[in-house]
Amino acid sequence: MERRSLLRAAVLGGTSAALGGTLWRGAAYAAPAQPGAGPYGALGSPDANGIRLPSGFTSRVIARSGQRVGSTSYTWHNAPDGGACYADGTGWIYVSNSEINPSGGASAVRFSSTGAITGAYRILSGTRQNCAGGTTPWNTWLSCEEVDRGYVYETDPWGVKAAVRRDAMGRFKHEAAAADPVRRVVYLTEDVTDGCFYRFRPAAWGDLSSGTLEVMVAGSGTSGPVTWARVPDPTGATATRNQVSGAKRFNGGEGCYYADDTCWFTTKGDNRVWQYNAAAQTIELAYDDSLVTSGTAPLTGVDNVTGSSSGDLFVAEDGGSMEICVITPTDVVAPFLRVDGQSGSEITGPAFSPDGTRLYFSSQRGTSGSSSGGITYEVRGPFRV
Repeated sequence: MERRSLLRAAVLGGTSAALGGTLWRGAAYAAPAQPGAGPYGALGSPDANGIRLPSGFTSRVIARSGQRVGSTSYTWHNAPDGGACYADGTGWIYVSNSEINPSGGASAVRFSSTGAITGAYRILSGTRQNCAGGTTPWNTWLSCEEVDRGYVYETDPWGVKAAVRRDAMGRFKHEAAAADPVRRVVYLTEDVTDGCFYRFRPAAWGDLSSGTLEVMVAGSGTSGPVTWARVPDPTGATATRNQVSGAKRFNGGEGCYYADDTCWFTTKGDNRVWQYNAAAQTIELAYDDSLVTSGTAPLTGVDNVTGSSSGDLFVAEDGGSMEICVITPTDVVAPFLRVDGQSGSEITGPAFSPDGTRLYFSSQRGTSGSSSGGITYEVRGPFRV
């Protein structure tokens, strides 16, 4: 993925941009002929599933909360949230959290090489409000509890090995995780208004049973160099975010995604997408809706985030316009899809199949606005490579 070295946020449908890392309000930006049309073109009319997609893309429903998945005997969980895909021979597996409390956990759906559903099963039980998480290079799923003094659970997407609670990764209101195989750390977000951004440094890479939890330390601005300091007590007896003087605060940490020396993460309280340059140890903004001085911001309610092989970021909205928006390597920001008729829900769990041709995601509460109304979708089409 090409690193966004400057905050340039050329906002489609608006008239502002930021160049050279400095907010440049009223910049000379020409809105496109079709406002909101990004690299995939304008969104079409709602399809049979109520999803507006660019030309050439189609959707299907994979699972519904409280109903059997495909022809399997497995009943899909309520409030589907964070998700990820794993290669499985010639097929793949999609893993999804359940953000209910109690009895959260996570489930998985297995697909054949043609995309047919061949199985569904539970991979984590007996936990609380499992929100987002992240993959590891050794093909496990880190499922995070979004509760005070919550844990991270390492789970097996194949459902063979028992899930393991990873106490050393800290006890706080966990949101998402992203593994950095170069520096051999796992980044972690915290979903509170004065939360922090963490990294866990395992004693041995590939084994999360022990290690050091560190918190980012930086100035109060939105860009500049950072350092990392050890959290003295990861058990959270004293809130982890309050143990290190100078720890940088973030307003509601949400999704987290790593690629090419950069960790991208979102903060819902100020509607921002951040980028941490792990090689240079600096932080800056990749998106900030305050840059929009006219028109409507194309991305609101930032939440889960993933990326494609083209370098595009896909950011799901919690509320907003119920969209997944794309941020390109040249910082064009525009809707990729929109879910109609589900304003009481949020979009969760975006993840690409291993070959990059299918995007999975959920509407957590569906048309009912209830956790029992969740719907998990698949979108196919000519994604950029």
